[in-house]
Amino acid sequence: MTLSNHQIRHLRSLAHHLKPVVRIGQHGVSEALLEELEIALDHHELVKIKIAADKAARLAIIDRLAEATGATLVQHIGQMAVFFRRNDKKPKIALPSK
Repeated sequence: MTLSNHQIRHLRSLAHHLKPVVRIGQHGVSEALLEELEIALDHHELVKIKIAADKAARLAIIDRLAEATGATLVQHIGQMAVFFRRNDKKPKIALPSK
């Protein structure tokens, strides 16, 4: 899903107050973690993730998560990453028009 700059700013403002729903630690990305992320994206649409790894590993993990889930990276600052994926059946977040 392609988001405009206006929509990304809106999602970033909504994500500011969120707590991390998924935490990725020393074991990295597993199938169970991907399943939990899928459930969280279906339920919340906008998910904050904390990744405890060095910078190169974090970037690789972010790419893998985006590819595996089909979610769009909204923001990445330090160990936090925010992903958005629209729930087609029951949308929860109203995006501003482009």
